[in-house]
Amino acid sequence: MAHADLPFPDPLHTADATRQPAPLRKWPAAEETAREFESVFLARMLEGMSTGLSGSLLSGGQAEETWRSFMNDEYAKLISRSGGIGVADAVLQAMLGAQEVE
Repeated sequence: MAHADLPFPDPLHTADATRQPAPLRKWPAAEETAREFESVFLARMLEGMSTGLSGSLLSGGQAEETWRSFMNDEYAKLISRSGGIGVADAVLQAMLGAQEVE
């Protein structure tokens, strides 16, 4: 049964809940887009977490915030490439579901 407030079916309550998702390698462009989305999401999370930190991970100075942003972006890319936190998988499934790809 799908939730009325969700734009996509609830995977836990569908008739095909036992069906496994198709391998992601079948859609490399969609997978890459989903990973990029997750990376941007993670970068914004890391940015929020590092805001207001006292002390310096870098050398300080005027450009520290700019370089910290680059560092957060690279950390986010690394986390996403290492398996991520599940956002990319959910985004990919939503993208494929919107295109009615099985």
